[in-house]
Amino acid sequence: MSLDPTKNPDWKIAEDAEAHMKTVAQLGEELGLDKKELLPHGHYVAKLDFQSILSRMSGKPDGKYIDVTAITPTPLGEGKSTTTMGLTEGLGKRGKKVIAAIRQPSGGPTMNIKGSAAGGGLSQCIPLTPFSLGLTGDINAVINAHNLAMVALTARMQHERNYTDKKLAEIGLKRLDIDPNQVEIGWVIDFCAQALRNIVIGIGGKMDGFLMQSKFAIAVSSEVMAILAVARDIKDLRQRMGKIVVAYSKEGAPVTTADLGVDGAMTAWMAEAINPNLLQTIEGQPVLVHAGPFANIAIGQSSIIADRIGLKLGDYHVTESGFAADIGFEKFCDLKCRFSGCKPNAAVVVATIRALKCHGGAPIPVPGKPMPKEYAQENVGWVEAGCENLLHHIGIIKKSGINPVVCINAFSSDTKNEVAAVRRIAEASGARVALSKHWEKGGEGALELADAVIDACNEPNDFKYLYDIKAPLITRIEQIAKNVYGADGAELTPEAAEKAKRIDKDPELSAMGLCMVKTQLSLSDDPNRKGVPKGWKLRVRDILTYRGAEFIVPVAGTITLMPGTASDPAFRRVDVNVETGKVTGLF
Repeated sequence: MSLDPTKNPDWKIAEDAEAHMKTVAQLGEELGLDKKELLPHGHYVAKLDFQSILSRMSGKPDGKYIDVTAITPTPLGEGKSTTTMGLTEGLGKRGKKVIAAIRQPSGGPTMNIKGSAAGGGLSQCIPLTPFSLGLTGDINAVINAHNLAMVALTARMQHERNYTDKKLAEIGLKRLDIDPNQVEIGWVIDFCAQALRNIVIGIGGKMDGFLMQSKFAIAVSSEVMAILAVARDIKDLRQRMGKIVVAYSKEGAPVTTADLGVDGAMTAWMAEAINPNLLQTIEGQPVLVHAGPFANIAIGQSSIIADRIGLKLGDYHVTESGFAADIGFEKFCDLKCRFSGCKPNAAVVVATIRALKCHGGAPIPVPGKPMPKEYAQENVGWVEAGCENLLHHIGIIKKSGINPVVCINAFSSDTKNEVAAVRRIAEASGARVALSKHWEKGGEGALELADAVIDACNEPNDFKYLYDIKAPLITRIEQIAKNVYGADGAELTPEAAEKAKRIDKDPELSAMGLCMVKTQLSLSDDPNRKGVPKGWKLRVRDILTYRGAEFIVPVAGTITLMPGTASDPAFRRVDVNVETGKVTGLF
């Protein structure tokens, strides 16, 4: 029997549930997998041979496809992963064959403030410890593949400095003449390490590398991780891996991983990581965990491969997109669905009374500090004002032609009047609304949500992308700024505008989709502007190109690719019970 989530921490609830969970062999049998398609990593975690599964089931129609997104969150998050698990459990309670797909958590937020993203309460992905601490090594493979590219680049720069053209030719190399001031990538690590944002490498003599400025980013922002998320198969992964631009020559020519001869070895590091991981909800529904890119600085989706498997093996497949609809759902729609060809049937917009109050005028919560007392007091006026943000996100879903379902993710501090206000305003906009108590009651608490999603999936829709891929780059950025974020337009720095012009002249680059980099804490590029900001323009300060992932990456605001560790990080509460060997304190 699962523990009461109001009296027990998530790790304790997970530990209790894990004593009764299914083995991966049982899950595989329920999914109808051949034995050879299940690649166990112990009794309760496995990888899946996706190529065999998709080949064997190629003739089977896809199941219903549901994306879980949200309103603009507070810094504490509003429970999208918890809702994804709860909806999956609720559909299971309704007798549906359902599969979920979520991202693998980064060690950065797991050891920092946000937690492991396994869900919470009675709506979690288990086993919690392997899920939170490295799983089957996919992120480690991304780190090694990415850093191998940097090893190849810096070694090549050192050798070209020390060797003549004749000497380079003797060892089969052609001078690339790499510009040390135009190195595009840095190193990656899977922690929030602000001290590594800007570094100097190659200090010492000429045998100690090439002296230059460098940097670290968090592993999940790597283009290698983006490629894992969007690749359709190993052939596609291999081709994309060779297109990664690591630097430019002094004449401005791109230097790729293929130019460095490292793309094959990078792919070798990823050969096992391309197979999705199989875990389960607390109530025993299968969960595919694969890829882990953030949504504010990357694509923010689990893998296309995981979704393709889920759609073939299940009657309903529930996938989660990072952060709110302006970021995660937009990228789900315009990048993931464009690459995969899959068309969603419904989208769930997660909202909490807490976040609506924040958008309506309540003090902004600060992670690690007590929740302001105003959140424990009824204030229907704040909730109604905050619903402007909810309506904006419902509007984004509608623009894509998808049927929206608003999930009011219940908290114990919510009042009937506050919930009634949200239901009234959201239903008036044409959205279905469900109050869901999955955190407290698991699948039983998510039945209203499950029923609303089933109804939405049974309605026809007219899915479409949110911008025209053939339009000039600046036009597309303007379309997202206006139609998705609600801005008056976009302003590009001279450097970004010049890059946009060059991109439009390159047929390969101009055909790529946009992967916007923007704060998740506001519809605008200013994290402190809540609700639906008016009278602003999106400030684009740079434009990056990810040729392997096939993204153009406009960077807005001051967001960084390497987050910082807070003053009271989660790792202070993580430990190991020396009597049992079990990890405690994860959340």
